[in-house]
Amino acid sequence: MSVPVGASLRGWLDHLGSRDRLVMAQPGVDLRFGVAGIANRFDGAAATLFPQPGGHAVPVVSGLLSDRAWMAEAMGVPQDGLIERYRHACLEPVPSREVGEAPCQQSVRKDVDLTAMLPIPTHNEHDHGAYITAGLLIARRPDTGVQNVSIHRLQVSGPNRLGALLLPRHTLAFFHDRESAGADLEIAIVIGVDPLTLMASQAIVPIDHDELEISGALRGEPLPVTRCVTNEVRVPADAEIVLEGRLLAQVREPEGPFGEFPQYYGQRAERHVIEVDALTSRESPLFHTIVGGGLEHLLLGGIPREASFLASLRRSFPCVRDVHLSRGGTCRYHLYVQVERPAPGEAKNVLLGALGTHYDIKHVTVVDTDVDVHDPTEVEWAVATRFQADRDLVVVSGSQGSKLDPSTAEGVGAKMGLDATVAVDAPPMKFTRIAVPGQQELDVGALTAPATADWREACRG
Repeated sequence: MSVPVGASLRGWLDHLGSRDRLVMAQPGVDLRFGVAGIANRFDGAAATLFPQPGGHAVPVVSGLLSDRAWMAEAMGVPQDGLIERYRHACLEPVPSREVGEAPCQQSVRKDVDLTAMLPIPTHNEHDHGAYITAGLLIARRPDTGVQNVSIHRLQVSGPNRLGALLLPRHTLAFFHDRESAGADLEIAIVIGVDPLTLMASQAIVPIDHDELEISGALRGEPLPVTRCVTNEVRVPADAEIVLEGRLLAQVREPEGPFGEFPQYYGQRAERHVIEVDALTSRESPLFHTIVGGGLEHLLLGGIPREASFLASLRRSFPCVRDVHLSRGGTCRYHLYVQVERPAPGEAKNVLLGALGTHYDIKHVTVVDTDVDVHDPTEVEWAVATRFQADRDLVVVSGSQGSKLDPSTAEGVGAKMGLDATVAVDAPPMKFTRIAVPGQQELDVGALTAPATADWREACRG
């Protein structure tokens, strides 16, 4: 098995460039709104590369994975095989391979001044300044050596200080264990990794699973990792930049606001704090930034979740065929589930199971296999013609949701499920979709031509 093109960040940029999907900005673009503005203008069409942004020697890159098809290319699979490939990687992880010398430690600095050393952009209008948005935060349990990888918004609040939003996930669980013992949690923030490792970081897997091993499974060989200079955390050896530091016990400081994936601002509040002890990097590194609320932000969270949700649901419901987190639902809140011939009442069980897969899921719609879950118009049609609210609606009040959803009360709100499947005992023709026989097989290129100015004469024969 050949190594996928997404196994290397620089190789991936070469790949995008060879397909006219990499745009080079003029040197010196402003880090405050300029980088984000240009990146957003090309969102979903091309990645953007910024030389000397704000006068910094380190270039910025954005939009690496802002299209679903690109993610499949990075894995070396067709687009319809994307979710299955990711799902398999989550189920069959490949342990990492530790190395001594690593490109990410070609330069080592312990006198850290983040904004002087790195081109950290400010993205949206009301963001509270510069944020690291594409940093993989790697935490390691000192007693077991188990690691967790995740992405958090990280506000620059001092020369070597970052404010961090930690939601109730695995990193926060690791930290609570250490803080209860009166100790800091050693971490590393890795900026500029290959697309496969970037996607692996977002897997929804049990707490004792190291997402770097999912990266190994996606590439078909162990991911090279190396030990940090100042702590025991293992990081991808080929990364561009690594910040080594600690989540500080018993310390909270103001963080936010920041433009988030729901297209609103996460509000300012007292949050966790990271102190950076060292900055290591390649000799000439690249700085990756993800613009808050852009397609890269949405899809990077959405695609891995789809794979994890599909695996989870299939374990309990063999009738599940496909899932999709829609863009209109911010690739987090609205889940469409496709089922094949569910037993009586099973569709409702499926939607209840789907609501429990992750607290972010707010609305679930279950449809039959003749409905394409990747087409929101198809799903809406199924709801319009197969759903009755007094019969097919499920509402769960007072449940845990996303704290970034402004309609909730600090993350507590209602969840809703819509059963838009055909009843098992429905008459055969009642829900048969209209179709023109042979339509797809017609050679329309041979049978048609562009109309010309003399179309009236042509119609007379």
